[in-house]
Amino acid sequence: MHNPAMLRIIARAGLWSALAFILNLTWEIAQVRLYTIWAAADGMSVAWALFHCSLGDVVIALAMFALAGRVLRRADWPASRPWTGGVIVVIGAVAFTAWSEWHNVYRAGNWSYTASMPMIFGMGLSPLLQWLILPPVLVVAYRTLGPVLFGKSGACEPDP
Repeated sequence: MHNPAMLRIIARAGLWSALAFILNLTWEIAQVRLYTIWAAADGMSVAWALFHCSLGDVVIALAMFALAGRVLRRADWPASRPWTGGVIVVIGAVAFTAWSEWHNVYRAGNWSYTASMPMIFGMGLSPLLQWLILPPVLVVAYRTLGPVLFGKSGACEPDP
């Protein structure tokens, strides 16, 4: 693959994904006691659930990164249009998470909450807050690391 524009897009998506994994794994570790798996499963099952859920969070984050890029027509939106792109990511991720929590808790029975999970409209508050709080942190981290990794001029370089 020798297409420089495509390589820049892949590099940006890679940075976004790596940051998303670190931040979401940290969040998943912090909130795991709000789910019944904490008390019901052995340590390896909990570790696998944390890893698995963090990878799912990366998929959500990457899909929202792509959606924002598509809507804004810029793969470098965290550097060039952080507020607008961040709002797109937050709205899309919160909407998906609301559906996913409802579906997985009440329809599929894939997970359940402990009594200590704060609730809003029958859904866990923690996973919703995750997608309100982490995307802005992702944007800030991207804007901090992007120029270091991609160069100051390449961070906001227009995409063809």
